[in-house]
Amino acid sequence: MAAADDLLQPPGVGEYSPLERLPSYYNPLHTFDLAKGDQKHYQQQYADIYFLRLAMLKPAVKQAAEAAWEDFEVGGETVHQVERVLDVRQGELCWVMGTIYMDMPLKPNILDDISKDHWISAPPPREKYRSAAGEDLTMLEDESGRVRLVGTILQTIMLVTGCIVAVMGTENANGEFEVIDLKIADLPRQPQRWERDDSAALLANGSNGKRKSEDTESRVSGGKIAIVSGLGIRGDEANSLTLDLLMEFLLGEACGTAEQEDSSTISRLIIAGNSLSEASPLSSADEISGKKSSKKYGYDASAYNPAPTAHLDNFLATLLPSIPVTLIPGDSDPANVSLPQQPIHPAMLPHSRAYSAVPGASESGWFDSTTNPWEGDVDGWRFMGNGGQPLDDVFKYVEGNERLEMMENFLRWRCVAPTAPDTLWCYPFQDTDPFVLKDCPHVFFVGNQPKFEKAVIEGPTGQSVVLLAIPVYRDTGEVVLLDTNTLETEIFRFDVFDNNEIEMLL
Repeated sequence: MAAADDLLQPPGVGEYSPLERLPSYYNPLHTFDLAKGDQKHYQQQYADIYFLRLAMLKPAVKQAAEAAWEDFEVGGETVHQVERVLDVRQGELCWVMGTIYMDMPLKPNILDDISKDHWISAPPPREKYRSAAGEDLTMLEDESGRVRLVGTILQTIMLVTGCIVAVMGTENANGEFEVIDLKIADLPRQPQRWERDDSAALLANGSNGKRKSEDTESRVSGGKIAIVSGLGIRGDEANSLTLDLLMEFLLGEACGTAEQEDSSTISRLIIAGNSLSEASPLSSADEISGKKSSKKYGYDASAYNPAPTAHLDNFLATLLPSIPVTLIPGDSDPANVSLPQQPIHPAMLPHSRAYSAVPGASESGWFDSTTNPWEGDVDGWRFMGNGGQPLDDVFKYVEGNERLEMMENFLRWRCVAPTAPDTLWCYPFQDTDPFVLKDCPHVFFVGNQPKFEKAVIEGPTGQSVVLLAIPVYRDTGEVVLLDTNTLETEIFRFDVFDNNEIEMLL
């Protein structure tokens, strides 16, 4: 709230120095960029992703298992490793590595999806895949086969399809593997702050340590990063007021002098998915074939509404002269549905794209339309985030609503989208699995969550990660500010009161 002295004052005779926004040191990674044009194919088998993931994470999981179970004995028998799932023998104490597969009857079935055209109406999406009748089975599989896992320890550990684990136990008379203990890869190595920027400068300048020292000294005190998700722009006046409040706050046009000084410390805005509201349902094949259209040029106004995209473009174009923006697509945005979602096409944002880097440039522009998921360095810290689809899908596999715990397990599994491609659409990678975490981030955020939540987790070798669940702005009016000096957060909330609420307050 602005002070009374800041409002309706005559012009003063003193000189006022303009507020300058703190700079943002931005160095994105392109981990999730897909090939362009004819180099991108969808004829490959999706099963290869799981084999790639298993091969990439096996060394880390094996190291954790060997450190924990070396010389482990039960009843005088020492545990030993078995290379393949099908090599497990009944009564032998052993441990084996593989991929978790959750056999859940309530999961989506591809055969049902193919036959949905024959339904009168499609069934509503399930909130949870878990069966109340206890029909869910936990499997461990590798390239040789699959075995069912049982044991009380499985009730205390969060597991979903696609995570790589090592299990220790023995096979019982029913052919099931009774698990005594379970190990995962845990957090990978975490780079030091400014490590990537300093390495790039060192390579560029050779052994000129003086130049590196000058670059380090030129870095001023870091500002704050504003993170928002779920703007849900519809293009009408109903939801434009809260967007205007957010825009005025970021531009330093709202409230008084103190608030404007706070706004000048915000060095970057990150929009974490669902900038536009949900699109209208697609028409069926029968409706499309039976529909007559007299359109010759342009678009069919009855099938496409350009107002939301134009409103988003104007919103970004108003902000960009003052503050750099990173735009991550989401489930309801005009981007490909399968992960990793590629950047929103610049043709959709004709005014904002003027602030983007030219194609092929080595450095990012003031406006960076990125992939989902996304990772990069901001003010020296490694950031990683997504629009919320992986977390929303894992939520259906597990009991409870502890979303921060699910986010923590993403990092400890070293996989940011474990359920892809089983129940989460993704590109059929053949050479590598980009969802496997190679470096541990300092900040991990997930957009479009029911409420704001924060936690700090630590790893076995001193890693420290800030977990942020970013709420839906259209529902909560909340934007998260992250201080890049301390990694502390604060919440700003914008709301519009109607006449009845104002009368109640008075």
